[in-house]
Amino acid sequence: MVIGAPPSRRTLGAALVVAALASTATACSGAAGPDGGAPAPAAGRQAQDQGASGALNAYLDRVRKERAARVLAAKKWGLARPPLEAPAPPAVKPKITTRKGFETDGKGLPPVFTTVPTKQKVVFLTIDDGAEKDPDLLRMMTELRIPYSAFLSDYVVKDDYGYFARMQKSQKSGVSLHNHTLNHRYLPGLSYKQQEREICGMQDVIEKRFGKRPPLFRPPYGNYNEDTLRAAKSCGVKAVPLWASEAFPDHMEWREWDRDLHPGDIVLTHFRGKGDWKGTMPDMIRRVMNVITSKGYAVAKLEDYV
Repeated sequence: MVIGAPPSRRTLGAALVVAALASTATACSGAAGPDGGAPAPAAGRQAQDQGASGALNAYLDRVRKERAARVLAAKKWGLARPPLEAPAPPAVKPKITTRKGFETDGKGLPPVFTTVPTKQKVVFLTIDDGAEKDPDLLRMMTELRIPYSAFLSDYVVKDDYGYFARMQKSQKSGVSLHNHTLNHRYLPGLSYKQQEREICGMQDVIEKRFGKRPPLFRPPYGNYNEDTLRAAKSCGVKAVPLWASEAFPDHMEWREWDRDLHPGDIVLTHFRGKGDWKGTMPDMIRRVMNVITSKGYAVAKLEDYV
């Protein structure tokens, strides 16, 4: 349940305008000055008014520049429309529970889910494994300011950890790197100890290479059992996000019967190139963003909600 949200940029701008107008009205309602005109504000009030006005102008100028840059980036990368801006995230993150039908018999295990409970028209973009290391993806996502989360497997990222270090720092709010196991094996076919090594081993790799032990884990192929969740919990995993839809360069695939997006849906795609599918990673981003934007959704940062 979303308890509250900090003010959005638009709300903040409006609040500054109201403050500036209120300050002006107070000055005008005072007694007349010695020459019969409006009294000159005290030095402190005058400085306060100028400070509020300057802050408002700086805020509006920054918003205009950011929006103009996003419009230009959308044209550069061939999007039909600029991506919609995500609303402010909730002040308190929603409670995540396991999706019905995805439960195991274990108690107190990390929740498994495909959609985040929210009424905001946002979805979350996630990219799996790390096989394709396209520099254009980093440039595109940075210029469009699209948040996303990467779920990495060591067997395909270890030849270029630097690419993912650059990814992690490529956006102002950071790109979060999460766990997709060491070797992308079918986990239910492994013993508990083998699963523990696959999951906890990747926790160690990400912490060593990128400085933070990830709280999120996605099992390969979306397959897991109770041992998977117990092993994940043992090494710090807090939640197991799966997906509600999957993006490709030439089409979308849907989990839900209505073949549509819903508030809080998690969108999956992969680090792939022309050798694996019909297009590049920018082609895939272009398609999925055109779908998301046309349906009136913005992409938000998963870690702000989970």
